[in-house]
Amino acid sequence: MNALPILLGMAGVTYASRLAGLWMHARVPAFWMRFLRFVPIAVFAALVVPALPGEHGETGARFLAAGLSALVSWRFRKLWLGLATGMAAYWLFR
Repeated sequence: MNALPILLGMAGVTYASRLAGLWMHARVPAFWMRFLRFVPIAVFAALVVPALPGEHGETGARFLAAGLSALVSWRFRKLWLGLATGMAAYWLFR
């Protein structure tokens, strides 16, 4: 089976749905705007949390770095600062 038709079909559906949203010029209700504000951080958490335990006895360092990263992100409201802090802390704790 060739994957190219499947990939082109998925790209077409994605492009068409986005284009339809632009053409509609519909206003999104305030409830949905508040709801959608949390989607990026929820996706980030869904990607990071399953990998937290790690391998080869790194669990303690990973949890400490994640906790410090969460604290910095919460305190300063900057995701990039939390990421940088978490990476530096993991590197140091390892």
